[in-house]
Amino acid sequence: MEDEEAQRLVRMNIINPAQSESLPAKLELTVDEVVEEYVGSFGFSQLLHVFLVSLAWIFDSQNTLITIFTDAQPTAWRCKSPGSCLEASGDKGAVASVCRLEPGTWEWVGGNTGSVIAEWGLVCDHKFLAAVPASLFFLGSLLGSAVYGHLADARLGRKRTMLIACVATALTAFLTSLSPNVWAYAFLRFANGFARSGIGICCLVLSTEAVGRKWRGQVGQYGFFFFTAGFLSLPLIAYPTRSCWRDLYRIISILPLLYCFLLVPFVSESPRWLLIKGRDGEALDVLKKFARLNGKKLPRNLVLSNPSPPKTVGKANSGGGSMAAEAEESLWKTKWAAQRMILVMLAGFGVGFVYYGIQLNVENLNFSLYLTVALNAMMEIPAVFIGSVLLSFMNRRLLFSQSAFVAGVSCILCVIFARENRGSGDVDKSGGSRSWAQLIIEGVGFMAASLAFDVIYIYCVELFPTNVRNSAVSMLRQALMLGASIAPVLVAVGRLSPSFSFLAFGSLSIFSGVLSLWLPETRNAPLYETLRQQEEEESRSCASDDSGFELGKEVRS
Repeated sequence: MEDEEAQRLVRMNIINPAQSESLPAKLELTVDEVVEEYVGSFGFSQLLHVFLVSLAWIFDSQNTLITIFTDAQPTAWRCKSPGSCLEASGDKGAVASVCRLEPGTWEWVGGNTGSVIAEWGLVCDHKFLAAVPASLFFLGSLLGSAVYGHLADARLGRKRTMLIACVATALTAFLTSLSPNVWAYAFLRFANGFARSGIGICCLVLSTEAVGRKWRGQVGQYGFFFFTAGFLSLPLIAYPTRSCWRDLYRIISILPLLYCFLLVPFVSESPRWLLIKGRDGEALDVLKKFARLNGKKLPRNLVLSNPSPPKTVGKANSGGGSMAAEAEESLWKTKWAAQRMILVMLAGFGVGFVYYGIQLNVENLNFSLYLTVALNAMMEIPAVFIGSVLLSFMNRRLLFSQSAFVAGVSCILCVIFARENRGSGDVDKSGGSRSWAQLIIEGVGFMAASLAFDVIYIYCVELFPTNVRNSAVSMLRQALMLGASIAPVLVAVGRLSPSFSFLAFGSLSIFSGVLSLWLPETRNAPLYETLRQQEEEESRSCASDDSGFELGKEVRS
């Protein structure tokens, strides 16, 4: 093959016959080796790439958490005319008291367009409907994660899948603003959840597959920083539009479209995905682009190594059969991968339940909704930075389990303050010491839940190879969304029994931390390309390791 290439260059007058004898042999390297040795583990090109990709997390966050404002229960009502609702006057404007009034004798302070609850009267006998749109949103995310994960791994790739997700998210958000009733609104929230579910999956994988192994954890955390930025932007957008919930949806629908037209064209596809799809030349072009922006240059004789089944299979099929065999690899048909995936999904269910449940529960705290959401979002910032630092030297398994334990214990401690506040006979709207203590403990729990939520995504990326990585992350996302879909129901139950909701949050979080102890450690391990390659490499590296659990042996580089 090398002689043929030399003769071809001679015929094209690129080199003379004397030079052909001195042509260097092909340098065959894996993507990991090229990134580490020639491109740079994390240079300017990867920084720019990660920044452009991670911006999409903002839209994911906004569409996920917007219901904190649009579906919020109004805080006060008033009589339409003096003396028309005296029978409820002793309740001092409590929302529950309107259930005893005649329709048309009272109105919401601030009008009926501030939230869907006010516009469609989702109180009293219809109050259960208020939780339906949020639950359907997360169920849509659950189903969408499966579809997007398959598309990103098998057909479209990470970049085009992210592009489709952003456009669909913008479209469904705008259509939601036109909802004529609560049932149409719930359906469109389901569609919006389905649409946005591909954003986070592709952002995470597309970012981490472009950097060296020691930067994977930090890069994943940077993406979650933009998710936090989207969370922080919501109060800033929601406050000026507080008189019309539809305007809030219209505003957030514009941003993804601008991103798709202005920035996505500068995003590169994952070279790892291109390689396993047999598009070696395109993969090499992406790596050359990264190297050039980093001020480096790849060797002219570089050839990318494409992991495959035993070489006899590849030779027998002239290369094509090898790729076909790789494409047929299934995560669920491989025993070790299926066992690992089940553990990850069970742990993710508990984390998603707690993480989203705490955020959606902020309206039940005794503070301003806008202030509380802003404070909650700000709590994620130290979680992101702390996670970035800890991931650089701590084991993923230990960091995740400890974060889940702290979140669980904090939620259980809140039971004490929930009982005190409930038993005092008042809601303590002045923000007394008990309320502040509960807020502080919930803040600690939310930071820990946020850290666990971020780490499990990074952990999942490293636990599975390239040819099923997006599918694995999407299944983790499904588990997280399944937990999140149940959270709104528990938040509603928490209005009647705060102790029960806190105990449920805490117990499931601790359960997730325990389950993670059966997973292998991945810090500083290489990113494998195929299931067969990972199984062989992990078997060799763990052959002499007698420590750890049966499914949790440490993976060493």
